[in-house]
Amino acid sequence: MVARNEARSRGVDRASDLPFWAQVRDDLALRIASGEFSGHGATDFPGEMALSEAYGVSRQTVRQALRSLRANGTLVGPRGRPPRVADPALIHQALGALHSLYAAVEAAGLSQRSIVRALEITTDAEVAGRLHLPPEAPLLHLERVRLAGEVPLAHDHAWLPGALTRPLLERDFTHTALYTELAVRCGIRLTGGSEEVRAVVPSPLERELLGVPIGSAALSIERMGRLNDIPTELRRTVIRGDRFALHAEYGPAGFRLAPSRALRLEEPSEVADEKSPEVL
Repeated sequence: MVARNEARSRGVDRASDLPFWAQVRDDLALRIASGEFSGHGATDFPGEMALSEAYGVSRQTVRQALRSLRANGTLVGPRGRPPRVADPALIHQALGALHSLYAAVEAAGLSQRSIVRALEITTDAEVAGRLHLPPEAPLLHLERVRLAGEVPLAHDHAWLPGALTRPLLERDFTHTALYTELAVRCGIRLTGGSEEVRAVVPSPLERELLGVPIGSAALSIERMGRLNDIPTELRRTVIRGDRFALHAEYGPAGFRLAPSRALRLEEPSEVADEKSPEVL
């Protein structure tokens, strides 16, 4: 354990309950997000000794902070070499269609995996009302942390009428799409819906699940999926603002929504062909 009598410097607060390494990590993440280390080459990111002196902490503390930033994809570089700021692999998602976050992540050249936090039958009067159901109606609730590669991308809740979707309780949602299972297991294919997108500041729990520091930006997406105009799915997603973008196109003829294209990752790759959006 790092001693608490390490000298206080930039971003290190003696009175905080947050460990020194986490304070260094969070401050570096904010500095990276502000662009302080971008645009000038990999050598511009400080080495361990410089960071140790700047923050007034041990190199062990700095290494722990850097390990965390490497683990969440903020920094890249082999062990024993100075790290550099990663080029974020943005996930593009089309507006105006029953789109697939699962497909969008895979189209960007990343594997999509979920950590399932809840898959249950529950009740929620507010959600039931939104789905035009009685307050005590059973609801299937699926809560997931969605990963792009090994990096947390989104925290996702979905509710559906329990009477229609109980077969989903038997499925493993680690690497499958909800809408695919909904169609195969329950014979339900949503026909439309609506979304509201807002900029938000993640809650402490969301920051922990998404691996982002205090002050990070995020998007909140609330979707109401419908089957022949009948509300069937309520979904609420908080998604990292540094890894995700919504996409639309317009022209002289007016506004036109279009499928998204995968962006470049760290190494150049061919742009994916446009396809009809699949469902999540």
